[in-house]
Amino acid sequence: MDSESHKSTATKLVYMANQIATFFHSQPKDEAAAAVADHINHFWEPRMRQQFFDILEQQDNGLDPLVVEAAKQIRKPGPVPV
Repeated sequence: MDSESHKSTATKLVYMANQIATFFHSQPKDEAAAAVADHINHFWEPRMRQQFFDILEQQDNGLDPLVVEAAKQIRKPGPVPV
């Protein structure tokens, strides 16, 4: 995957994660974080979750604070086959 394609995918993942957070913001914070993590754990494939953790390590990653809080409960995938 080239650099531009990777940026585009990262932008989409940030957008999707933030949309999930927006949906759950009306719940109490700890319940909302758990709900965001649960959604990502159930519906994002391992490659998406790996890219998510790569994005999370970057400064100014654009992730909603609720997504950052939820990351503690999101399962890190094992090695992704090439």
